[in-house]
Amino acid sequence: MGFDRRGFLAGTATFLAAPRVLFAQAATERRFVFVIQRGAADGLNIVVPYAEPAYASLRGELAVDPAAAIRLDGSFALHPALQAFGGMYRSGQALCAHAVASPYRDRSHFDGQNVLESGGSAPYQLKDGWLNRLVGLLPRRSKEAIAFAPTVPLALRGAREVDSYAPSALPQPSDDLLLRVQQLYAGDPELHALWSAAMDARGMAGGQGRGRQDPEALGRLAANFLAQADGPRVAMIETGGWDTHSAQNARLAAQLRGLDALVATLRDGLGEAWRDTVLLVATEFGRTAAANGTGGTDHGTASAALLAGGAVQGARVLADWPGLAPASLYEGRDLRPTLDLDHLITATVADCFGLDRERVGRTLFPRMAPGRPLPRIVRA
Repeated sequence: MGFDRRGFLAGTATFLAAPRVLFAQAATERRFVFVIQRGAADGLNIVVPYAEPAYASLRGELAVDPAAAIRLDGSFALHPALQAFGGMYRSGQALCAHAVASPYRDRSHFDGQNVLESGGSAPYQLKDGWLNRLVGLLPRRSKEAIAFAPTVPLALRGAREVDSYAPSALPQPSDDLLLRVQQLYAGDPELHALWSAAMDARGMAGGQGRGRQDPEALGRLAANFLAQADGPRVAMIETGGWDTHSAQNARLAAQLRGLDALVATLRDGLGEAWRDTVLLVATEFGRTAAANGTGGTDHGTASAALLAGGAVQGARVLADWPGLAPASLYEGRDLRPTLDLDHLITATVADCFGLDRERVGRTLFPRMAPGRPLPRIVRA
């Protein structure tokens, strides 16, 4: 049987493993990280409207105790699992946005995530992703993007090139093997370039790119890439498990502890680069205002979004609060959206990279409806 060098390259490169982190490069010192919460995260128990009269009665045993929550202001508090994020909020490096939703309203995970990631106003309207289109607005570097996942999520698919980077359970190759492969490919311009790129990425990973990642390992891995002087400046991190139809209190607390650890580890790993970083956490839609009969909540509409980073103009809650009284609920069951997620993303990335908001909005969300101007999100 003949030796397929290209196949061998593909196989040996899979040890550069770190699932569910996507990177894009741009010639700027600012970093933008998008964290997607797949499964519809419950914004009402993440950013708790403890002063809302109807909250406790709608939630019953699911209601977060205000005494245990992290008080933000006279109306809202953070879930107690978000200790690190709460510290960032108090230091002016984080903010919350509430009653947020994409244009999607039909409560299907697949369709909702498609709208969120594509930037369209309806499912499957656009074929590429808003994060890929954002890369096209930034000054170019040597590589357009790196996908650190088995497949590239829709948000980062599009005209800008993305190199995929798949996880592997294979043993780590020895230094001797790597040297032999390097010598084997030295005379082949195409394979030598591919191998060199793989070795560069391996070095950036700093030994953190193996197997299934816990949140802290994922944060360290992302920081290893983003902190590099010639590293990526746009990243996407996928998190799952936010669909809490039952046993929500324990499950949501565990999810939020993981998210908190990821953000804190990313901050610590970035060091000085954290001051130039903006991280946005968002989900495809929220959950019902009332608890269901199985200790959870069902698919809803509006949720909450979180922003953190040294570049964030924080210590604020952005909310045009609609209330939770029966007449105020969307379709009599959900938190009513009053802030478009498309507008929040537009303002965030435009402020982050010093771009014109109107131009960013036209590019990322070409069918975005007009909305009320948002205050500045990121420090100039």
